[in-house]
Amino acid sequence: MVNVNHGAKDNMSNADSQDQARYDLVISGGTAGGLSVAISSKRSGLGSIRVLEPTSGVAFPELVGENQLDVGHGETLSSIEVDGNDLIVRSNLRSYRTRGCLVAERERESAWVPPIPFPKSDRVLIDELPEHLTDTDVLVVGYTDHSVELLAAGVAAGGRMVLAAGGMDPAMLSPAGEHMLRRLERDRRATVLYRAVPDQIGLVDEFPIAYFDDRRTPNLEFDYVVFASHRERPAQARDCVSTEAIATGKVWFLGEPDADATVPTAPGNEIGYRVAEACFPDLPVTPPRSSLEQRARHEGAIDELRAEYYNATITAFEPTHSDLWILRVKPDVGDISHAPGQYASLGLGYWEERIDDKVDDGLDGKWGKLVRRSYSISHPIFDEHGYLANQDASDELEFYIVLVHPTEEHVPALTPRLALKRPGDRIYLGPKVAGRYTLNAVTDPTATLLFLSTGTGEAPHNAMVTELLRKGHSGPIVSAVTVRQWADLGYREKNERLAKRYPNYHYLPTPTRETDVPKRYLQDLIRDGDLDNLLADSFSPDRCHAFLCGNPQMIGLPETGDDGEMEFPEHEGVVGLLAKRGFTLDKRGEPGNIHYEEYW
Repeated sequence: MVNVNHGAKDNMSNADSQDQARYDLVISGGTAGGLSVAISSKRSGLGSIRVLEPTSGVAFPELVGENQLDVGHGETLSSIEVDGNDLIVRSNLRSYRTRGCLVAERERESAWVPPIPFPKSDRVLIDELPEHLTDTDVLVVGYTDHSVELLAAGVAAGGRMVLAAGGMDPAMLSPAGEHMLRRLERDRRATVLYRAVPDQIGLVDEFPIAYFDDRRTPNLEFDYVVFASHRERPAQARDCVSTEAIATGKVWFLGEPDADATVPTAPGNEIGYRVAEACFPDLPVTPPRSSLEQRARHEGAIDELRAEYYNATITAFEPTHSDLWILRVKPDVGDISHAPGQYASLGLGYWEERIDDKVDDGLDGKWGKLVRRSYSISHPIFDEHGYLANQDASDELEFYIVLVHPTEEHVPALTPRLALKRPGDRIYLGPKVAGRYTLNAVTDPTATLLFLSTGTGEAPHNAMVTELLRKGHSGPIVSAVTVRQWADLGYREKNERLAKRYPNYHYLPTPTRETDVPKRYLQDLIRDGDLDNLLADSFSPDRCHAFLCGNPQMIGLPETGDDGEMEFPEHEGVVGLLAKRGFTLDKRGEPGNIHYEEYW
C-alpha cells in the first residue's frame, strides 16, 4: 500500500535543501531493467542520472563503465516526496532533487516454487548462486531478466554456466538483459538453451541431473541447479512513496502492470519508454523495442546484426557435392577442447539468404534471431603432412553437414542458409562442447570396436577412430557407414588410406542406391555374418563395444512396454540384433557395450 501519511515537506530546512544533489532521473535498483533505463535515458540526452544500488554490485557491472553510469553502491531508497515540480528522493545516505524516479527493484513472490519436480538438496537452489563457483557446472532455469542476471553473475564468478530458457522470447527482456545475453553467447562465456527446459531435476550420486523432454537436448548433470523465480511483482519500496508523489505520474515501478492500478508500472521491455514519455516530454521518445533487428530490417544494417551475434569465422567449406560439405570453423575466443564424439552448436541469423525460394514459418517474428542446431564434431583425420591429425593442437572445429531439403511438413532453417556460406564468412559457434557419446567406456586397448553410422552420422566416428589409432589401440576397429550413393561418402578416400596404413582398421562403406553393389543396410552386416567373418570370436559382448550414430530406424532403440519389458520396434534395428547376441545398452548407472548418439 502507498504510504498516505507523507506529503510535500513545506517546512524543509534550508540546510536539507542545499544538501540535495540535482539529477534529471533517479533509479532505485541496478537490475537489468534499471540499467536499461539509465543507459537509454543517457543516450536520449538526459544530463544526469543516478542509480541507487542497495548491494555492492549491479546486475551487469561491465555496462557501468562502458556507459559511464553514476552508481551509488550501498544506497537504499528511504522515501519519495514532492517539492514543487520536483521529486525529493531520499536514500539512507543522501537526498536528491529530481524530475523523475524509477523504482527498478523486483521482489520474489514468497510462495513461488519451481513448477517441476526437484529434490531437496543444497545443490538445488532458488534465486541464489552457490558461494564458490570457480570451475563448477551450473544450470540456471528461467526465462526472464532475473535468469539473465543470475547467469551473468555466475559467469563473473568463474562458473561454467548454462541457461535453460525454454519459452524465452528475447524481445520480452529489458534491452540490457537482451544485450547481455547476446554478449555472453557471442563471447562463448555461457550456453543458452532457448527451446529447452527441464521437466524434472533428479540426483545422481548427490549431483543434480536435468531431464529434458526435448530429444534435441540430452539429460545433463551439473554441480548445481539454480531456479530463477519470475519476480513479476514490483518491490515493496512503493510503501515509502507518498500519495502526492504517485499522483504526479513521475514515479514508476518496474513490474507487470499493477492489478489495482495504484502505481504506474511497466515490464522491463517497456519501462524505459513509459518513464520517458511520462517524465520527459521534451525528449524525442522512440517506441519500445526500437531494437537493432528493427533498424537492420528497415535500414539494411545487416552487418550490425552479424557483429552482434556472430563469434566465429568459417575457415574451410569443402563440398563433397552440392548437398554435402565439410566445414571448418574458428572461434574468435574461447576453448574448443572436447572429447571425440561430442558435439557443438552452429547458428546463423534468419536474416541470411536461403539457397532455395522457401519462406520460413513465422519469419516475421524470427527475422532478427538466430537459428541454431547441434552437430557432432568431425575430424580431418590427416594433417597437411600426412600424419594423423591431432585435434588438441587445432584452433578449429570440423563439421560434416548435409543440406536438408524442405518438405510439405517442414521447412528447414539452417542448412539452406549455410549452403551459401564460404571461407571468410562469419557464423555463430556455441560456447559449450558437450555430449555423452564418447570413448570413456573403452579402457582395454585390445578390445574390438564397432562403429556403425548412416550418412553424416559418420562425423563423430572419424574423430573417435583417429583418436584410437593415435593412442595405439591394437584391437580390431570397424567403421561401417550406409549412404545412398558413393558420392555421399565425404571421408571415403581418407578412411581407405587409414585402412591401408593400419591392419587392425576396417572401413566398410555400404551405398544402397548404386547399380554396381547390392542394396544392403548395416543390419545386414550382422544378419548375414559379415562381421562374424571379419572379426571371428572377437565379435562378442565380452570383447566388443558397438557405437551407433545416425538414423533412429537404424539404431532401433527399444521402448518400455506396459508390463515393464523392453519392446523393440517392428522394423528391427541394430540394437535389437545386438541384444540377441547378448549386448546391452549403456545407460546412466548401468554400463553396457552398446553406445548410441540419440540426438540426430
